[in-house]
Amino acid sequence: MGLRKPGIYKSRDEMRLMVRPGVLTASSLDAVEAALRPGVTTGELDVVAETAIREGGGIPNFMLVPGYRNTICSSVNDEVVHGIPGARILRPGDIVSIDSGAEVAGWNGDSARTFVLDDPDRPELVAERRRLNDVTEQALWHGIAALAGARRLDEVGGAIEDYVEAQGAFGIIEDYTGHGIGRSMHEDPPVFNYRVSGRSPVVKPGLVVAIEPMITLGTIDTVTGSDDWTVATTDASDASHWEHSVAVHDDGIWVLTAHDGGAAGLAALGVRPVPVP
Repeated sequence: MGLRKPGIYKSRDEMRLMVRPGVLTASSLDAVEAALRPGVTTGELDVVAETAIREGGGIPNFMLVPGYRNTICSSVNDEVVHGIPGARILRPGDIVSIDSGAEVAGWNGDSARTFVLDDPDRPELVAERRRLNDVTEQALWHGIAALAGARRLDEVGGAIEDYVEAQGAFGIIEDYTGHGIGRSMHEDPPVFNYRVSGRSPVVKPGLVVAIEPMITLGTIDTVTGSDDWTVATTDASDASHWEHSVAVHDDGIWVLTAHDGGAAGLAALGVRPVPVP
């Protein structure tokens, strides 16, 4: 997916226009979560997400990416990102990442959540996958919290890396990163999930980025499948993916793709989000 290269900082009015697609993206993931269960197909979940976005007055922005025809990406077990929804039936114990996005009036939202289906016959597997998922979600919130006080954008990746490494033996995917977001779903600048050298963009009002750690139980090496989209780990280890679009403005930060602006996720980290004024 190519990056559009406008200026990376938005005006206050432009950030206000990004609130609605962010909320609609969150609503599409809420709808998927409500429908998620063993026996449902990923294609059925795709219809659920599309319906939620269109009924809310938006356009599924993944469909606007050349060559992609679906509303969500559904990545299961060892699939990291970009899984294509279809006839696959979800099974008890599966770990399922759902990535969704909405466009409203030319502005974009992008978010991902991962879920672990219960399996009473394999409690150890479920516990392991839930642990991976919890670490990945918290890595996202640590990255967002770092953004709130950062001087430069690379501090986000440093915070994610520090948190993940402190949790044990997990792999941080390096082949795929977060990104800027605005008129295009994928814009500059890249948002790394690990510490990088060199000067990164200044964090100042108008910066809007999608932060999205992808964490595995094994290797960080990936391979793209024969469909030219689905990215999986080379050692078949499980993966989790969480993502939020976040706006930086004069009074603080606001998580555009969370109904509460990120208040619940950031509370334990001492950050209070403030709505875009």
